[in-house]
Amino acid sequence: MIANVLAIAGSDPSGGAGIQADIKSISANGAFAMAAITALTAQNTQGVSGVHLVPPAFVKDQIAAVFADIRVDAIKIGMIATADIARAVAEALAPYPDVPVILDPVMIAKGGAQLLVDDAILALRRALLPRASVLTPNLPEAAHLLGGQHAKTRQEMVAQGQALCALGPKAVLMKGGHLDGQDSPDALISQAGVQWFEAPRLATQNTHGTGCTLSSALAAQIAKGHALPDAVAAAKAYVATAIAGADQLDVGSGHGPTHHFSQFYPR
Repeated sequence: MIANVLAIAGSDPSGGAGIQADIKSISANGAFAMAAITALTAQNTQGVSGVHLVPPAFVKDQIAAVFADIRVDAIKIGMIATADIARAVAEALAPYPDVPVILDPVMIAKGGAQLLVDDAILALRRALLPRASVLTPNLPEAAHLLGGQHAKTRQEMVAQGQALCALGPKAVLMKGGHLDGQDSPDALISQAGVQWFEAPRLATQNTHGTGCTLSSALAAQIAKGHALPDAVAAAKAYVATAIAGADQLDVGSGHGPTHHFSQFYPR
């Protein structure tokens, strides 16, 4: 039976990030993708020029409509934008405590636009972090959530991941792409300890939507029943393949998207 994954996030009309990336990533990882939209954005590979928020009550209605009719095996949460939307999502998910939630704390777009207003960070911490099965911050996002400077070393990554675990998530996947050096290591921190996932850094500008893509791939792998370390390894390998295949695309002149279906396209 094919697993069902609900993505809750904003829309990217250029197709590289947001709900569009979520749907592609979930599908490429072998699950059925569903979507509840929190915001519409006007953006392309060069940046975000506008955001139109969906009313919180309607975000809640979208989620309720899916659960009223369809079995949900995992949930991915991306762009939340405001405190009211964060609370609405938490309320909508409250009746379903056993469905795993992968929370990608989207705060700043690749081009630098702020996608989470300041008062929403506190609401995100209080309402959604305790609900997360896995939190997947990059280093600047982790720093924002903790109110400090982003990690510069592996030791600081682990310490911040442990601090985030103390806020409620069952596990934290600290993404190390912002570290200096030739590698892009991620650290999975949970009660089981710390596990590292290594990968070489790929020299490319085609990294638009990588956070959305990874968290959605992880949601699909968890929905399919894989243990967390195996799901992380599979999701990370998928993203590496999608980045490596991005040179097949000709999309925009800024931060290009990854190739979500590269494994299905002949070179």
